[in-house]
Amino acid sequence: MRIPEGLEVIALGVGDAFSARSYSSCLAVGAPDGAGGAAWLLVDCPHPIRKILRESTGGTLDVGDFTACVVTHLHADHASGLEGYGYFAWFALHRPAHLVAHPTVTARLWDGHLAAGMEDLLQQDGDVHHHGLDDYFAITPLDLAAPITVGPFTIACRRTIHHIPTTALTITAAGRTLAYSADTAFDPTLIDWLSVGDLIIHETNLGVHTPYAKLAALPEALRARMRLIHYPDDFPEEHQAIARLRQGEVVRI
Repeated sequence: MRIPEGLEVIALGVGDAFSARSYSSCLAVGAPDGAGGAAWLLVDCPHPIRKILRESTGGTLDVGDFTACVVTHLHADHASGLEGYGYFAWFALHRPAHLVAHPTVTARLWDGHLAAGMEDLLQQDGDVHHHGLDDYFAITPLDLAAPITVGPFTIACRRTIHHIPTTALTITAAGRTLAYSADTAFDPTLIDWLSVGDLIIHETNLGVHTPYAKLAALPEALRARMRLIHYPDDFPEEHQAIARLRQGEVVRI
């Protein structure tokens, strides 16, 4: 397992839902665990998550290395890997996968997303065993009113402006804070909330997302702490007011 010296972020994927060049946006966030080892959070889980991890971390992280997976919302480009994540935990790790998400996100996780592929398991004797969400996943709810603690991480959340329930995050460990917008329309109040971050990762895209021009107009001191994610394949190279994350890039906060 990779051992970070402080709070560390790996850009596992940086693309949007339609990217032909990049994996969908997801992050690995690591910190020392206080006992000489490391703790890691997976932020969102697109498919194929093990291949994404292998290619973006050089094989230094795998599904079993994560303390938990934090899910911002259930659009497929952020959550399509959860079936494989849960099955790997069930069949290979022999333990539930730990998920962290707001209850408005997990409310449809089973019946609206996972049950069709995970509810029935055919046994070698021909019997069908029925399963539910709790068989595959142990869920810790995020709370809009107060941060929660997962290992060495303190995680706070806030709703964003998006098609379905979605939460932005701040993740604090080792005395530093990562702020992540998740998917959202431009929202000045969200920018203010994210501004506590030593590193701010903000999405940019077309439609019900955040226009680059809005972010480029923010104060320079704020933009200096910001990196872009979830951008389209044709995102112009001349857009350089804010640095974009590159797939596989490691940022030590």
